[in-house]
Amino acid sequence: MHRSLELSARTMALVLVLIMSYHLIGMSQAQLQVGFYSQTCPEAESIVRSVVQDAIHVNPRNASILLRLHFHDCFVEGCDGSILIDNGANAERNAPGHVGLEGFEVIAKAKENLERVCKGVVSCADIVALAARDAVSSLKVPFYEVPTGRRDGRISNMSLAANMPEADDSIQLLKSKFTQKGLSHEDLVLLGSGAHTIGTTACFFLQNRLYNFSKNSSSDPAINPRFLRKLKAMCPPGNLNDRIPLDPVTKSEFDDQILRNIRDGFAVIASDARLNDDNSTKKVIESYINHASVRSRQSFKADFAEAMVKMGNIGVKTGSNGEIRRVCSTVN
Repeated sequence: MHRSLELSARTMALVLVLIMSYHLIGMSQAQLQVGFYSQTCPEAESIVRSVVQDAIHVNPRNASILLRLHFHDCFVEGCDGSILIDNGANAERNAPGHVGLEGFEVIAKAKENLERVCKGVVSCADIVALAARDAVSSLKVPFYEVPTGRRDGRISNMSLAANMPEADDSIQLLKSKFTQKGLSHEDLVLLGSGAHTIGTTACFFLQNRLYNFSKNSSSDPAINPRFLRKLKAMCPPGNLNDRIPLDPVTKSEFDDQILRNIRDGFAVIASDARLNDDNSTKKVIESYINHASVRSRQSFKADFAEAMVKMGNIGVKTGSNGEIRRVCSTVN
């Protein structure tokens, strides 16, 4: 009898511990919320938006640049602004998977402006997430609310970026990398193709696809033959720095044309083409293409916005975890 009561007490104690732990986790997650700075820095989002709008006015490429920066930040150590840290040759931003990454000066400008108004309040990680939202909103993607309250990470090492999605990854590897971050194959299609419906890429990322694809074929057979000739003309062997549009049809418009490019063999980046190699991702592509209507096009944009919010929650640091950097390029 006493033994039974003892076990029962232990069981109840364990249950209470689990409930308390779950409650604490919930509190930590709840710290990421829409309007997190409404009391501490009411102007935070408008300040970031103003800097982003100015940057895009000066250089329209900044829209795609800021979108890519957010993606690269979230896929290494979570969305914690670690991509911004410049701590020498081994910094995360110098990893091979981050080649050509830009936009650091835009985030730095937003942080500088914020520090004048509300010193030590807004994290660099939140600035990156807000800047990406404002960048794509300028391209007529539906405005979406960004839950904020992220804290900045203190770790930056290029070795931590070893699992970044790469242009030449197989579809199996891409799906695996997204799954590890809690993202579905629908998110893979939306985020991958959505990020590539605007902007340009360096010829560096096409060299393997055009000239060293496999032992059986020098070029990716998924490329439409007519398009292959054009790509080779724009990116001849050894040409690494010239840039070409990621969507050659509607170059600066955020739309679902990229999905038709993928289906028809006009994808520029290999990772986009690979989305047509797998039944699950192919079905996602077809679900938008086969309903060619204004509603379908708007659905693609709205679904992309939802996927962005989901990605923005990867590995966030909140509460007492992390810090609010005074300068985004260095830890406090």
